This record gives sequence, structure tokens and C-alpha cells, in this order.
Amino acid sequence: METNILFNERRSVNFFDKDKNLSDELLKDIVNVAVLAPSGFNLQPWRIIAVQSETSKQMLFPLANKQEKVMDAPVVLIVVGDKEGYNNSNPVWNEMLQSVGGNVQMVEGAKQAAAYLYGSSEERKIKFAESNAGLLSMSLMIAAKEFGVDSHPMSGIDFDGLHKAFGLKESEAVVMLICLGYYDSTKQLYPRRPRRSFGEIATIV
Repeated sequence: METNILFNERRSVNFFDKDKNLSDELLKDIVNVAVLAPSGFNLQPWRIIAVQSETSKQMLFPLANKQEKVMDAPVVLIVVGDKEGYNNSNPVWNEMLQSVGGNVQMVEGAKQAAAYLYGSSEERKIKFAESNAGLLSMSLMIAAKEFGVDSHPMSGIDFDGLHKAFGLKESEAVVMLICLGYYDSTKQLYPRRPRRSFGEIATIV
């Protein structure tokens, strides 16, 4: 699908067809396209928890302000950012070393730069995790639409409650939820509301 069509046809769907499943293979296809999203130093400081089972959804439901779409959508993704994804334990550094032909000095320089840019304060750590996982999130929704799957991002959620309920590490942060599934055509979406244009949001300096 052409990019402008993808952006125009993607909607935040409030109503999902609870009788229409989303296969694991299709979910994998969506994610494997979405991870082409950019990230700082290609560190990919993110992971996804795909909530599918009735038990997990029941746990998620009150933490998402009891929004029915969580129960109706076949899959709800918890997008997680890692505030310490720049450190030495990230396997991407090993891949980078191979990619640059074993140039240890180059990789060590990149590590030092990343540690300063992303890890020198708690604010920078949070920005690092959320900005990169945010790029993945939009990529997931666009990739989903390419495969004919609808979505709805959610940030009106209990972040601390989700962190605890789903056993996230101390360094991890919930960035948002994304419901994936198929629009229930028996329900009517509100018309798309207008977006502010270039002239309203951009300044050329």
C-alpha cells in the first residue's frame, strides 16, 4: 500500500470484532516489519508483551481503565522501553562490532557516546526509552495497516500497575498499549477530526 494511503486509512479503532482472530504468524509478520523503525545507535531498546489469553486480558483490563477494546481486540501489545538499553549487556553492540569489521575503537567510542547521551541523567534515560519505543509504536500501527489489521494506541493507563503486574525489570518502562485486531463494522467510528497543518505547527528559522 502506498504510504500516503496507509496514513490516510489508518484510524484509531475503538470497536474490534471479538469473533475475528489475529494469528500468531500475522502478528510476527507485523512486528518483523515494524522493527525496521530507527533507534539511537540501532540499539533497539524495546520489547513487546503480546497479551492474548483471557487470563492476561483480565489482568490488563482494570489497568487500562476498563476500556472494552482491551477485551475485544484479539491482541493487546504492551510496548516497553529499556532505560538502560545503551549499556554493555545489549547484544546489538556485538553485532555492531561485526558490522564494522572488528573495529573495537569505533565501537567503544560509540558506547561512550551512548552512555553520555542516554545515561548521564534519569531524564535522559527516560527520554531514551520512550522516544525510541515511541518510534517502534508508530511503526507497529503502520505495519499493521499494511497487513489489513486495525489498531488503537492507549496511554490512559496505570503505568506503575502494568510494570508490577507484568513483571518488568527496574530499568524498563511501559510506553503505551496498542490494541490490534479488526474493526467491528457493525459499529460506527466518529469522523476523522481535522489535524493542524504545517502552517499551524511549523516554524522555519
